[in-house]
This record gives sequence, C-alpha cells and structure tokens, in this order.
Amino acid sequence: MKLLKDAVVSLPSHAVKHLLSKKVCMRCIFGLFGINRQAYLFSTLLPSLMPAILEEPTDTEGSGVKENEDLGNTSARKGLEVERDICSLCLGILQFTYRNDEKMVVKEQGADEFTASIANLVQQEGHQMDSFSLEVSIPSTVKQNEQVVWSYVKGKYGSEHWLQGGLSELISTKDALKYAVVNSLEALLGVKSGPSSYRICLTYTESQALSVAPNMMERNGVSKRKKTVSGGASNRVDTVNDELVGTERASNLEDQESATWFKFSKERVSEPCDLVVHCYRTPIYFGGRYLKFSRNVSQTRWIIDEERMGDASVEEIIGGNILPAFRGDSYKFHAAGREDIDVRMLGSGRPFLVEVQNARQVPCDASVKQIETNINDSNKNLVGVKNLKVVTSHGWTLMHEGEAEKQKQYCALVWTSRPIEDEDLRSIASLKDMVITLQA
Repeated sequence: MKLLKDAVVSLPSHAVKHLLSKKVCMRCIFGLFGINRQAYLFSTLLPSLMPAILEEPTDTEGSGVKENEDLGNTSARKGLEVERDICSLCLGILQFTYRNDEKMVVKEQGADEFTASIANLVQQEGHQMDSFSLEVSIPSTVKQNEQVVWSYVKGKYGSEHWLQGGLSELISTKDALKYAVVNSLEALLGVKSGPSSYRICLTYTESQALSVAPNMMERNGVSKRKKTVSGGASNRVDTVNDELVGTERASNLEDQESATWFKFSKERVSEPCDLVVHCYRTPIYFGGRYLKFSRNVSQTRWIIDEERMGDASVEEIIGGNILPAFRGDSYKFHAAGREDIDVRMLGSGRPFLVEVQNARQVPCDASVKQIETNINDSNKNLVGVKNLKVVTSHGWTLMHEGEAEKQKQYCALVWTSRPIEDEDLRSIASLKDMVITLQA
C-alpha cells in the first residue's frame, strides 16, 4: 500500500480529481502521468480510494472511507466494489470490464479475478508450456483517446511547475494492462512470460455501439472549406476566403484540441469493448527425407470424382503419425518437388517438411525418434522416413537444397536426315535455359 500511496501522492491532486470527474479511471490516470509500473500490480484501483490515500477527510457517503480508517481494510473492502462508469479513455479495458463471446457485459472484481478467468481458459486448452508471451490488441479509438487527454492535460496545466518539471513518458493502455496482469498470470500458470512460441492473445474490439461514434476529424469540429465562385468576382471571393481562413487557422489549430476534449468529455461510454481470449502455439516444423517403395502411392492425397487414386499417400502416412502425437489442430505437408504416383523414390530420399498448427504437446528427441520408428515399421512396403527431426522455420532452406538435388535428366533417341557433324554438336551444347514442352 505504501507504494500505491507514494504513487498517488506524487500526482497533482486537482488534475487527478478533474480527470476522475470526466470518468477517466485510475489506471488510465497512472498511465497518463507515467507512474511506475509496480503501481499497476494492485488488484483494485477504485476512485474512492483516492481521498483515503491523499489523507483528505471525506464523509462515508462520498467515498466510503473515514478519515483515519486503516488503508489495508479499506482496500480489502473496496475490492468488493466495481466501478459503475465505464472509463471514457480505455473503454473499460483497464477496469477489467468487457463483453464476452455471448455479448454479455462482464465486470471482473479487479486484476486477480480477470487473470484467473484467463488462466482458466488457457488451462482448458491443455497446452504443455514452459513460458508464454502475452499479446494485447486494442481499438484505435483508445489510442486516439490517450492522445486527446494527454494533449488536453498539457494545454490546461502546462504552466504549472509539476508539468514543467517533466513527467515520465505516457504509458499506453496496452502496456498498462500487461503490467497489471502478467505477474498474476505467471503465478497462476507456473511459468514465466517472455519471448515464447506459446501465445496468449487478448483482442479488444469496439462494440457496435462504440463503432458508430464520429471519427476524430468530426469530433474535432473541423470541416473542409468549400471553394466559393460567384461569376466574375470569383478571384476576389477566393482571396477573401483565403484571408479569413488564414487568420482563423491559427486559432482553429489552437482551439482544436480543446474542442476535441470537449467532445470527448461530453460523450458517455455506454458499452465496454468486446474481448476475445485466444491461446495458441506457433507452428512446429518437422523435417526429414522420405522414401517411396510402392508404385501405387501418391505424394499427396489424390481424389478424382470422389474416388481415391492409389493405396495411400506420403502426406497422410507421415502427417497422420505426427499430428495426433503432438495434439495439433491440423498439419501441412511440403516437399522438395514431387514424383508421379507410379514412380518410386529411393536413394537418399526426398526432403520434406510437416508444419503442425497449434500443437498442445512439445516434441522431444525421444518422441520424434519414436514416430520415425512407427512410420518405418508399419509401412515397410509403402513409405519410409529418414532423419526425422524438429527444425526451425528456416527449414525451408532444406527444401531448396532438395530441389537442386532432384534435377531431372532426360535421354532421347533422335533420327536425323543427315550425318551429325562436330559443328552440330557444338551448336547444341551452346544452348542454355531451354524450355522443353511436353505433350500430354
């Protein structure tokens, strides 16, 4: 609580009260003034806590806090409250208020309850993880609101010493939300956040009621000047208009931010943003070389007029073993070139990649080796696999190398109307990059 009190005491109380009166929430105020990220860790930050922290006497009807009441008890009691008004800046994002998939408004009682909901969804997906990356997407309106309010604060309080002394850089709504929830998520999931192949995505979008709001140019009260033409006096009229616009432009630009703030402060937010929580793992790539022993196996699944061609496909045999082992949503098979269904692939084999989408199980060397063994043991007369391993997305270089290896050579028997001379051979050898057209 001392950290929170120190953060609040460092703020200009009159500016804070003014922003609170305009329905700007406490976390947004902290962000506007660049308050230390540790202050966001408090689960509940209600406006009614302000008088107690600032040690200002109030009656119990105004804030529910007595002058000398213990702050710890106050915080615990206020944690049961939920802010009634949706923040006009963040549209409820930093109040943990949102509309769910069923379009029902959800008001979480602080950051802890919000992160518990997220952790529950993550655990239901059943992903194995050793870390996670938190991604947040917010509507452009929120970013515009940040700039509108900050510009207004600088204009209104620019002459005051606390602003002239310089403030920390504005903390965006996106970053503020991460500060508020990431530590709690780490504790609930038992892993650390950071760069990771496992992503937890919080996607906020404007509800339909919010999306019909006027755009910023209209909110600014700025309209385009129309050219006036009146017979032979058109030049004179244009000159007068230009002079009027020139004298008004400076004042318009000066008043533009105030006009924007006026519109912002008068608009009441009736609906919070829609929130979709989505967690997934980035694709995992398995690479190796396949051998094809049968002349009745296609490289990929081949269906003609709803009739299957061939006994099986390389794609299905390999992908069908990898996908269930790592509990992915789907897979894509890629190979360096291809061969006809009645052509075998022997020797060193053809390079391939299997791209598994959203795998729940993380592969290890032993599990990958077991899959290779299963494929080779159960499909001895059809398909074999060599050097199966997990590769990075740069495994595409393996594919390009394979394409270079598998250049085709054609032999042809030719009849000529006359004997072939050395000059003819030299002429043929000098040909480069020939395009050969095959007849179907």
